[in-house]
Amino acid sequence: MNALESQLDYAFGDTLPDIGRTMQVAPGVRWLRMGLPFALNHINLWLLEDEVDTPHGRQRGWTVVDCGIATDETRQAWETIFAEELDGLPIVRVLVTHCHPDHVGLADWLCQRWQVPLWMSTGDYAFARVMSAALPGAEGTAATPHFQRHGLADPETVALLQGRNNYYQDLVPTVPRAYHRMQDGQAVRIDGRDWEVITGFGHAPEHVSLYCRTLNVLISGDMVLPRISTNVSVFAIEPESNPVQQYLDSLKKYAHLPADALVLPSHGKPFRGLHTRIEQLNDHHRLRLAEVLEACTTPQTGVDILPVMFKRPLDTHQLSFALGEAVAHLHKLWYDGALKRVLGEDGVYRFVAV
Repeated sequence: MNALESQLDYAFGDTLPDIGRTMQVAPGVRWLRMGLPFALNHINLWLLEDEVDTPHGRQRGWTVVDCGIATDETRQAWETIFAEELDGLPIVRVLVTHCHPDHVGLADWLCQRWQVPLWMSTGDYAFARVMSAALPGAEGTAATPHFQRHGLADPETVALLQGRNNYYQDLVPTVPRAYHRMQDGQAVRIDGRDWEVITGFGHAPEHVSLYCRTLNVLISGDMVLPRISTNVSVFAIEPESNPVQQYLDSLKKYAHLPADALVLPSHGKPFRGLHTRIEQLNDHHRLRLAEVLEACTTPQTGVDILPVMFKRPLDTHQLSFALGEAVAHLHKLWYDGALKRVLGEDGVYRFVAV
């Protein structure tokens, strides 16, 4: 446990649910984990006891929160859950926090498997549809010229990134053709309890977190994680974005929640210490921004900033997110007026302190 983690209270210590098993973390709330084939090796998913209206009357069952990626291993883990962990009850609703593959990948499979609706925000539902369909500008080939404008020139690295052109479609092959909208401030009624929708930005187009005051439980998705900082990146489809600012502004939306709320994150372990963790995340970005600003006493590309922000070796999966995040911090300082951006004759953007 690092120094920052020691300031948090891990509610269940090191206890984790095995793949294909669930663990109760609050009344009517169960935790399960699914594997991921990259450095971030798991995602936490949640089952909420529920009761919904159907054409045949009221039906008790489970609402799924997030889905895992579309792989045979994840489908098999779900089949084990269905057979052994649902107390004989069906899935009655699929709720997805945002459009990233580990969250939405199997949404269509689950919805069709159980003939139930998908609930998402409009921003993330639309983005998932666009990305899964590989529309021009949203498909993987758009990433290479985007990152080349920010200094990516190494032919081997370019080739590795181009080898990931179908990354999203492989993990999210289909998305349900219809959905039920969630929006900020809405109360989603689940088994007689209201869950407040809190939207956040910077990490995804319109990320949904859910807070139940009755249980004092926050399903934070990727917006507040206990061990790592949430990725905030500038990507090809929105090349002029300012996601660091959007993310920092979004963290303020949790200020009204109790300090002792049980936080259920998508990665890492459930914890208490929400406001402590948000303060840590704010400090993290202040430090990164200061480092980037200091480096920009001479003109710097996004690629130049990578070793400033990331001291460890990066694999191909991590590289695209790291470069997106480096550009995001440059953009924050640029929008703040601390840096100016210059497009060189080589077609590469460089940032320098004003």
